Amino acid sequence: MPATAAWANPAEAPAQSGCVARILAVHTAADVPGGHRAITTWQKVTLPDDWLRRRPGEGGSVWYRISWDRDCPGDRDNAIALVLQSIVLAGQVYVNDTLLWQDAHQTEPLSRSWNMPRYWLLPEAWLLPGVNTLWIRATSVAGQSLGLGPVHLGAPQAMQQRYDTLWWQNRTLILINIIVSGVMAALFFCIWVVRREQTAYGWYALMSLFWGLFIVNVLLTEPLPLVGTPGMARLNTIALLLSVACFCLFTWRFSDQRLPRTERGLWLLTGGLVVLQLAAPDALAGKAQLLGLVVASTLFVLNGMTFLAHALRTRSREHGLLAACLLALVITNIHDLLAILSIIPSRPPLSPYTSIVITLSLSGILGLRHAHNVQRIARFNEELADNVARARTELADTLAREHALELSHTRLQDRLRIAHDLHDGVGGSLVHMMASVELGEESLARARVLSMLKLLRDDLRQAIDNDASAGVDAPATPQAWIAPVRYRYTQLFDALDMAVTWQVAAQWQARPSALQCLALTRFLEEALTNVIKHSHARQVRVWLEMPAHAVLVLGIEDDGTGFDVAAVRQAGISVGMNSMHTRIARVGGTLEVDARPGRTTLAARVSL
Repeated sequence: MPATAAWANPAEAPAQSGCVARILAVHTAADVPGGHRAITTWQKVTLPDDWLRRRPGEGGSVWYRISWDRDCPGDRDNAIALVLQSIVLAGQVYVNDTLLWQDAHQTEPLSRSWNMPRYWLLPEAWLLPGVNTLWIRATSVAGQSLGLGPVHLGAPQAMQQRYDTLWWQNRTLILINIIVSGVMAALFFCIWVVRREQTAYGWYALMSLFWGLFIVNVLLTEPLPLVGTPGMARLNTIALLLSVACFCLFTWRFSDQRLPRTERGLWLLTGGLVVLQLAAPDALAGKAQLLGLVVASTLFVLNGMTFLAHALRTRSREHGLLAACLLALVITNIHDLLAILSIIPSRPPLSPYTSIVITLSLSGILGLRHAHNVQRIARFNEELADNVARARTELADTLAREHALELSHTRLQDRLRIAHDLHDGVGGSLVHMMASVELGEESLARARVLSMLKLLRDDLRQAIDNDASAGVDAPATPQAWIAPVRYRYTQLFDALDMAVTWQVAAQWQARPSALQCLALTRFLEEALTNVIKHSHARQVRVWLEMPAHAVLVLGIEDDGTGFDVAAVRQAGISVGMNSMHTRIARVGGTLEVDARPGRTTLAARVSL
């Protein structure tokens, strides 16, 4: 803000050889029509001078009359140089009655010379042999600072050195601050974009952005278009308030503090002050800006002190480093604020120096945290890789064990299936052959025995090659499918004087698979074998029907003695019964058994 012109020390003639200039007196008075010659009442002051502090409410333009002489032993032609540290806001400079320089804009929007050092070599022709006078006019607007900074007169070499020092302090350092703040804002904004959960980086980037907007006001020599001098001051104060608020949020997020009520209060206070800056009339804008400056500085100091206490509690290295930075910032800001408010003698500001160092330190702390997080992620990835390797090894061992168990289970299933096939196929054929031999009156012919052996061979081969039947097509008709079984058992039933009836559909409505046909064949053979061995029946009926499009039912009914179905299932003593249930279930079917004296029925229902 323009009040920072009060930071500079009063000018004192430097020790130098050659011509020495001495400032005799400095007087000031409000501007009146007709210029400085028309002013009759002058007030003696010292520089730097803040007009509004002595004369609150009086703005506009003021004149400063600086009387000085020079001491040039032996030669009065030694040159004299003039250095002005600041004119708040715009100004004009006369040497005696000759215009030396003036700002480009003396009316609103005013030029901004409040932080612009200026250097001139005074022409010898303009100087008088005795007392000379500098007339300096300072112009401002209502509600904004008004005054004149230190004035330096002396030998050109000494004044050039002083001018270079002032330029470094008032311009170069501020530019470096802006560059550093901009770079840090861009860097940590990119980090926040990549890692949104690290909100501390986002708040730090936003704080750096608003801080850069605040201090860029120091370098501007012309107001922004359509804003004007009062608008620039309002925006400058708003940028400071937002910068401090974002900095508070940064410190809280950095230390993992969650203070919802405090944060809500902070934003309410900041929002109220922002509204005040925008709504205050021009006559009160200066007071509103001073209030914003004081509140922002107070919040900054309080935040620094509370974070220091928090760091002492947590004993965290990162918190301790940040607390040290905040403490240094608090001390320098208190010093500069007291100098701005003229509570202590005006001195060169410390903030331009400390801001660069502290900003880089804060960036280093955030960089250390980021590096620490990266290391944690790397360690986590290593641990995860180790855990995955162990899990992979354990999984491989488990799969190997399960594979071994599956092989063992498969072998057991194959054995059971072969046992069922031998029982149902070969066993049925053996029963048929045994019955033929027992009922035959004569010894069997060689061809008959050879036929029986071939039948056993075929049944045995079919039992062994059961898995290969999945790729074989089912017979074209139900008659073709049931014909071999019908042929074999019809002869046997005739020999045993048992009447058998075959009721078989002429065509498939939906053809079963080869495995389903094989399962039904084995079921039929086992059922007919049980009839021969156990039932003592005289009549047997076999039927094959398709009550629905995709349903096939194969049934066997006899008039034998029957058996207790529940007792047989509970005892588990019937291999044939278990085999039939297993076979039908394996091809997606169900087996219904109904047995009582005089009527026993087995019905296999298969979905095609």
